[in-house]
Amino acid sequence: MTGTGRPYDQPRAERVQSLTEDELQALCEATDAAILDGGGFGWLNVPGRQAMERYFRGLLMVPERMLFVVRLDGVIVGGTQLVRPPRNNEAQAMSATLMHLYVAPYARGRGLGRLLLLEAEQCARAMGYQILNLDVRETQEAAIRLFRAFGFYQWGTHPSYARADGRTMRGLFFTKRLQDNERVVPAHPQAASVPIPATGPASVTGHSLTLYPAIDLKDGACVRLRRGEMDDATVYSDDPGAQARAWIAAGCGWLHVVDLNGAFAGRSANSAAIEAIIANATVPVQLGGGLRDLDSIERWLAAGITRVILGSVAVKNPELVRAACRAFPGRIVAGIDARSGQVATEGWAETSDMKAIDLGRRMEDAGVAAIIFTEISRDGMLTGIDIPQTAELANSLSIPVIASGGVGNIEHLRALRAATVTAPGIEGAIVGRALYDGRVDPADALRILS
Repeated sequence: MTGTGRPYDQPRAERVQSLTEDELQALCEATDAAILDGGGFGWLNVPGRQAMERYFRGLLMVPERMLFVVRLDGVIVGGTQLVRPPRNNEAQAMSATLMHLYVAPYARGRGLGRLLLLEAEQCARAMGYQILNLDVRETQEAAIRLFRAFGFYQWGTHPSYARADGRTMRGLFFTKRLQDNERVVPAHPQAASVPIPATGPASVTGHSLTLYPAIDLKDGACVRLRRGEMDDATVYSDDPGAQARAWIAAGCGWLHVVDLNGAFAGRSANSAAIEAIIANATVPVQLGGGLRDLDSIERWLAAGITRVILGSVAVKNPELVRAACRAFPGRIVAGIDARSGQVATEGWAETSDMKAIDLGRRMEDAGVAAIIFTEISRDGMLTGIDIPQTAELANSLSIPVIASGGVGNIEHLRALRAATVTAPGIEGAIVGRALYDGRVDPADALRILS
């Protein structure tokens, strides 16, 4: 318990401007563990506790550096630094740099890296910075996946970035625009009239989420199924292109398209409808259903699909997933559909012995950009998302998880956003029947999730 009686039952990230002796020791312990594990900090070998303590004490005295930490049960288990340009660098006053993001090995698998990155990014945005830059060794694969999942763009590679374990390795350079519209930034943002936010736990409402309106295709029409049963379908539109325009006009920034016939047949079966959606879409589109080989994946990506979703093949042919991720980095998403935690395949017609979390970890290792998780028993039933399962999966991975199945009213979306306080890996929600039936207004959904 804290001095205010608040239980340490939720992980939290925050900026710190001072450290107690216990906090300093916990931070040093986490840093030592990260260094020994081979990454997440500049040192290759643990420098000794006195040197580490001097480093962090000195860091807190440097005006251009802000220290953020992440806590688990109240104990510091990781950190990162936001570096601001010095006062004499007015030409780059719009940019900040993120450095040394790490979580101790003993605290990983809980989404803490995402929580830490989110806190530092939000602080940089609130201070008026336009750009957030970072660089990382090519061996830090989990960190690279995290940065890409947060929308960082890799703009360059340094061939001789670092030396470790007797070899020279490359460095990857990333950047991200923080503001929607470019505007004048003070020559030194931290000296502006807007105070630096007193960062602390993530907002009690959680972080913003992406709304993915679903366009499920059966026999060329837009439909919704109940519990994945093809014989229990409701037709909502016979013009997929017009439906795509309608969701975009409502303000949606993504479209989620599934070829239901294709999912059962193992090959694309609604090509004309998909092409009509692409022709009418002015926002990114992700497509799933019947994509079982590299040729079909490449075909749809070349046709204008932004990301493809691999479902059954993720279980039955994981090597194809790896090959697709290598060929099309950042454009492959794994769809994990489950009944009571067990993965279902072949258009939900078969249930495997594999657990959803186990498949999620395999897909993360394969290099997918995100996971879409659907609890089939709730899909189309309007009874609410299975938040406990979704949160557990999100906290087990370092890549984003998109929730699907069960949204029936606006409170279900509010509850999902609130869940991101403790499960920051949740990135968005796919909504179908509730949008078509009018139970959820798109404007209300976007307001709640944004």
